[in-house]
This record gives sequence, C-alpha cells and structure tokens, in this order.
Amino acid sequence: MTSLGAQVLQRAPSPALTRFRACVAPRSDAAVRRRLGLVWGFLFLNVLTYYTKSVLVPMPHSVGKVITQGSLTVALVIALSVNRKVVIRPNLFLFLLTVLCVTTTMISVQAYFGLGTPLRAFRLVEFVAVLWLVTPWWGRDDLLFVRFLRRTLVVILATVVAGIVLFPGRAIGAATGHRLTGVIWPIPATQVAEYAAILGGVTTVLWFTHLVRARVAAVTMAASIVFIALAHTRTALLAMCAGVLVAALSLFLSRRRVRKAVAVTAVVGAIVAVSFAPFLSSWFVRGESAKELASLTGRSSHWSLVMAQPRTEVETLFGFGMSNDSIDGLPIDSSWYSGYLDQGLVGDILDAGTLLALLVLAALSPRGPRRAVAFFLVVYCCLSSVTETGLGQATPYLLYLGVAASVLMAPLSSSPPALAAPGEPAGPPTTAA
Repeated sequence: MTSLGAQVLQRAPSPALTRFRACVAPRSDAAVRRRLGLVWGFLFLNVLTYYTKSVLVPMPHSVGKVITQGSLTVALVIALSVNRKVVIRPNLFLFLLTVLCVTTTMISVQAYFGLGTPLRAFRLVEFVAVLWLVTPWWGRDDLLFVRFLRRTLVVILATVVAGIVLFPGRAIGAATGHRLTGVIWPIPATQVAEYAAILGGVTTVLWFTHLVRARVAAVTMAASIVFIALAHTRTALLAMCAGVLVAALSLFLSRRRVRKAVAVTAVVGAIVAVSFAPFLSSWFVRGESAKELASLTGRSSHWSLVMAQPRTEVETLFGFGMSNDSIDGLPIDSSWYSGYLDQGLVGDILDAGTLLALLVLAALSPRGPRRAVAFFLVVYCCLSSVTETGLGQATPYLLYLGVAASVLMAPLSSSPPALAAPGEPAGPPTTAA
C-alpha cells in the first residue's frame, strides 16, 4: 500500500461522524443552539407539574395540564427538525433508560392505576426519545447543556421572586405552612429549594474551575441559600452541600482555589454553627417531634404500605405500572419505594445502574469542570432520591442526570469556543471527558 493510501485510510472519519456532519452542515451553530435551547425549555416546562391554579393567570387544571404535557410533543418535533436524519450517539445512560422504558411500557398497558398508567409510560418513552435525539451535541466544549440548565433555573426562580413581590401572602403564607412556594406558576416548596440548590451548586462548581466570576458565584449561592431557607427544605440543603463537597474533592489536588475555598468554608461553617446553633437546630427540627423526625416526617409509614402491597412474582419484578407516586392517597416521597411500586425490582436496579454508571464514568474522567459538574449532579440526585420521587420518571432529575451524561461524553466533532453566559467570562475550552 502506498504512503498516500495509508494517509487517506488514517484520516478517514467514522461513519457516525460523517452522517452527523452531513446532517448539521447546512445550519449555522447559532441556529442549532437556538433550537436546542427551545428543546430544553419545552422539556423543562413538561416537568413543571401544574398541580394547582396560578394566582396571576388562574387557568383551569385541565388547561395547565395540556400546556405541560403538550410541551413534550413540541420538544420532540423541534428535536427532529434539528436532527432530521435521527443521528444518535450510543451511551450506557440512555441505554439503561431505554430498557426501563421497555419494561415499564410492557407492564403499564394493563392500566392497573387507570388510564393514567399507560399515558405516563408513553410520556417517559417520549421524554427519553428527545434525549436520544440531542445526543449528537453532548460533549461540547462550551458546556452548552449546563448553560441551558442554569438559565432555565434562573427564569423559574425569577417567577418565584415575582410571586413574593406581587403576592407575598400567597407565596409565604399560612396556607403553605409559611414555606416559600411559586404562585406565578405553581411550584411546591420542595421544588423551589431543589431548583435553588441545583443552580447554586452548579454555579459554585463552575467558579471552582474559573468559568464563572466570583461575584456572580457569590450572589447566586447567597440567593440559593435564602431560597432554601425560606422553602424550609432540609433534603435540598444537605444534598447540595454533599454534592459541592464531592465536586470540590475531585478538584482538590489540581485547583488552588478549591483548596482555599474548602479551608475558608470549614472555618466559617464552624463559627456559624456555634454562633447560630439554636436557630439552626430550630430550622432543621421544623417544629416536629422526635417521633416525626425518626419516621422522616411520616414517610416510613407510607413506605411500609408500599412493601405490604400484595403482589405476584411478575409484579415484584416489574411493578404495577406508572402511578402518581402515591399509595392509598398518601405520597410515597421516595424514588426507590415509588420505583418498586411502579417498576418493580427491575426498575430499581436500572435506576441504580444509571447512577452507578455515571459515578464510575465521572471517576474515570480527567479532572476538570466536566467531571466536577457531573459529580455534583449525580451525588445530589443520589441523596435526594431517598426522600423525593423522580428517578425513572420524566422529571427534573432525569434532566439533571442527562446534563451529567452530556458533560462526561467526549465531543463527536470540534466544538466552537466557550460561549459566555450573561455575567460570565468566556473562559478557555474545557477538557473533553
């Protein structure tokens, strides 16, 4: 073989890369980013459950439900418009979710919990399909989906602030147990704290790696702590702290800023804990008795009902189909017990497999912002899944884990220089995982 022929063979791109370039070549990168941003926005709108009427625009529950459920179909259509040849990138995370979709749909057709059971299963399938369609743009050097996540959370929390200003009695009142909720768009207190924790944690991790200015990071984290304190949600605070700690440890040896931040935080945290011990203790106890705290605010009794549910061997393995995360009208408040009820032992194993796969992939990735962001998001989901539902369903948790998977994936083609979000420096390109 001649040397010229050898060079041609060495430089020949892979078939997947060739198909992807042919698919996106006619469109500019800016146009693609805009469409992907729309896909992400509609996906997040789909997981914003319209559980009660908005104070500003009191739409009927049925109308709000149509808006949220219809947004998923819109996201699918836009995703197909930007990826017309349906080019996908194989990855273990979405493979496990696809297997979960198959087993969930298989058992949900019996409609054990009514017509909503197969509809929820179809929604999960559609949600995962949209994630598959955007995989060609995973692994970009500009951390595109991390930026989408932060901007979406900023918009959502801005509506919460607007609700405090316009309807303070409704946003933090006796009807909500004096816990901060969204009233412009109805958002429970636990989700307000969740969105604030994710925004504050991701921004802090990006500051660790010099991708966000110190002033932006300080304001964002301070605002996040205020949101969490007003929402009075312990799970979000503990999960955020644990996620940031793990992300910091992953950068500890390579980033001087992280080492200084850990030392300062340890000293300041100790001083605050000693100085405000009575207040902090009161906030964490939240007026609950020792019995209530031991039962995780009554959750353990609900979990006992799940385990006591009569089931066949098939139902033990695959569950009863997608429910509304409740049993006998009581909220389950645990991804693992809810998953066992809906998707059986197989569902819980697949959910654990997705978390474990992302953790292992992050541990094997080079040190840098990609690895740190992935560690934060996965650790947050692991801890919060104990007392909140969301794994194995079309929820924000699936989007968080999708972002983690996207930053851990190696780029398929050369990415543009890092794009600066409002208030952020452009920064150098990050290292591909």
